[in-house]
Amino acid sequence: MEKKRCLFCSEIVPIEQKGEYERYLGCNCAPGSYYSLLRDSYLAINSLSYPIKNKRFPIISGYIREQLDCGEKITLTIDDLETIEKAPHIPLTIEDKEARLLQYLYRHSDDPGQPIVIQPLSQNFNLTYSPNLQELVYIVEKLREAQLIVREGITFKLTEKGWNEAAARTGGRKLKTCGVLLPDNQPLRAEWFEHVFPKLEQFGYLPFMFQQSDTGGNENHSITKLAESKLIIADITSHSPEVYFAAGYALGANVEVVWTMNSTQEDELCVQPESIRPMIWDDAGELAALLQQRLSFKK
Repeated sequence: MEKKRCLFCSEIVPIEQKGEYERYLGCNCAPGSYYSLLRDSYLAINSLSYPIKNKRFPIISGYIREQLDCGEKITLTIDDLETIEKAPHIPLTIEDKEARLLQYLYRHSDDPGQPIVIQPLSQNFNLTYSPNLQELVYIVEKLREAQLIVREGITFKLTEKGWNEAAARTGGRKLKTCGVLLPDNQPLRAEWFEHVFPKLEQFGYLPFMFQQSDTGGNENHSITKLAESKLIIADITSHSPEVYFAAGYALGANVEVVWTMNSTQEDELCVQPESIRPMIWDDAGELAALLQQRLSFKK
């Protein structure tokens, strides 16, 4: 099998060709899994300046690792990197990175005190989006001193205090999967990524951007993942057939669908109001506030 160096963790791993994309199998970004990168983006990403790589690649590696660990599939192009780097939920402070390690242990534990093996530590500093092992060790020691975790060699355990802290950051429960259906519009997706996704996470949902087609070898979520979601947000601003289809599939699986539409297209609603009653929004910030009201009522 052909091998190639992962740009984000520098590990040389097997790859699979899937249309215009390459799957990177089992690197430190994707242990036991894979992520997909547009083949034409590889050289362009590798040609970025060293300061950009040094700042951005640990963030991308951490993002891939976290999303895969939460059950998402990751498909990247060079255009996605800056959006991910600037996303508001990417941890930047040590305190935020500490929370990421607590949440990782929480996802893999059924109760406080359950042992979780992280081995070797030198290949896992992306668990905290850290640029190096030294920062991860510092984070581990801070959590240990705060009595949030117990470390015994390569084994880590959440204390009762650490379990409660991790649970509090997810509303006291595991995050529920939420599919987001948007038309193929990169600026719109970036706007939602910045404003809407954090609001969904605040209310206990783990949002993922669903890719509606597999044409041309694109790596996408299986549509069956929609049926496993607890909530679907479907934006019909541009009347994308793929959005209608995917949302209809989710409705057929008895998944709640919240329809949204930008106010600029409200007069062009092409379905009967009794069938679909979209939440009308002017900008993503307003939509985030509307969703907050809706989700608060659900609670």
